[in-house]
Amino acid sequence: MDAEQLREHAHKMVDFIADYYKSIENFPVLSQVQPGYLGKLLPDSAPTYPDSLQNVLDDVQEKILPGVTHWQSPNYFAYFPSNSSIAGFLGEMLSAGLNIVGFSWITSPAATELETIVLDWLAKALELPHDFHSTGLGGGVIQGTASEAELVVLLAARDKILRRVGSSALPKLVTYASDQTHSALQKACQIGGLNPELCRLLKTDCSTNFALSPDVLSEAISSDIASDLIPFFLCATVGTTSSTAVDPLLALAKIAKVNNMWFHVDAAYAGSACICPEYHHHIDGVEEADSFNMNAHKWFLTNFDCSLLWVKDRSALIQSLSTNPEYLKNKVSEGNMVIDYKDWQIPLGRRFRSLKLWMVLRLYGLEGLRSHIRNHIAMAAYFEELVGQDTRFKVVAPRTFSLVCFRLLPPLNSEDHGNKLNRDLLESVNATGNVFITHTVLSGEYILRFAVGAPLTEMRHVKVAWQILQDKATALLESL
Repeated sequence: MDAEQLREHAHKMVDFIADYYKSIENFPVLSQVQPGYLGKLLPDSAPTYPDSLQNVLDDVQEKILPGVTHWQSPNYFAYFPSNSSIAGFLGEMLSAGLNIVGFSWITSPAATELETIVLDWLAKALELPHDFHSTGLGGGVIQGTASEAELVVLLAARDKILRRVGSSALPKLVTYASDQTHSALQKACQIGGLNPELCRLLKTDCSTNFALSPDVLSEAISSDIASDLIPFFLCATVGTTSSTAVDPLLALAKIAKVNNMWFHVDAAYAGSACICPEYHHHIDGVEEADSFNMNAHKWFLTNFDCSLLWVKDRSALIQSLSTNPEYLKNKVSEGNMVIDYKDWQIPLGRRFRSLKLWMVLRLYGLEGLRSHIRNHIAMAAYFEELVGQDTRFKVVAPRTFSLVCFRLLPPLNSEDHGNKLNRDLLESVNATGNVFITHTVLSGEYILRFAVGAPLTEMRHVKVAWQILQDKATALLESL
């Protein structure tokens, strides 16, 4: 790599990205292209000879960007946020420039040690118990996504119980969670060789604000034990995907402990908010958990991917995931003097992801991050007020963080309880290109989700989004 060529091209790329952010509001938030559009615009074989960077950037502008859904747009209110920031971007750039493959300490000591340090910093910020710190029996590790985090702790829990009851008991192992739990748990069970029918997704409803009921859990466990099955894993969620429900950690932890189950807490979205003292109570009970996960790439100004996992007992992970071929052996690893994060994850190779998290923490500080989160929650609260002021709409679930779940009320004679009406409203709103929202289904009802979290979003964007929703609702109701 020629340093001067890098300097010249990198300047052009940074200018291109800066111009993109400057004009991001001019793009339709949800890409409006049709499936297969790109194959008609690009050649059917790779170029034989080099092209210029300018030609490539021209193609990005004309052919790639029309097929991009703009997650960083201030008018993006879909799914959950995927935060980008200057600090996160610069950290990602530096990681790409160094381009290390830090699977063990010796392959780049700084990569391992910085990861340990920043995960300990955040464990302190979240007031996690000492067992989750690297100076205790556990520690933190950066995974790619919450799905990977869930998978590795499920494997650790599976192997831990099988060492006690024997490998022949695998078909009897039962996993528990609410029906609001992320689908990653089901995928983890499939990968882990567990019986998919024994992944108990227990029913929730509005009586518990869609949180998992301890009584429902206890009943399910008792029934399974009576059937000679073995409860081994419980996943609780702080901030479910559909409605940001918060499972009662303390009550669930007691049940898990009595039944010798691994207790995992998935706070992929809402964990970030728990660095704010006023929201920390949502993870009360995490001290009883075996593992805890949050995604820094959702709401923590850290570019994707950066999923943070803490475990109380690192040996459980290592026993399940460690391999030690001759070509990876070295003195410091053999002497148990260091952490080798290859033994805490599925793949061998790993990127220097702690750099961007470190830069975010350095350049924003905890107070800057708290302000960022509080600002989004305030905007969501304002949107909730707007919905409540229009009698045609209804807020369906309590707003706990920065997600508002609502729906347009149907006429009294609606046969499907307004599900088609709300689906049509969603499609009509998203077709404008001026805003992007998504949906869920709660207790059989089609619900609209408005998730505030893009770093560029301001109150004016929330007001415009609400006006679009009102206008499209008016048109739909008049057409009935």
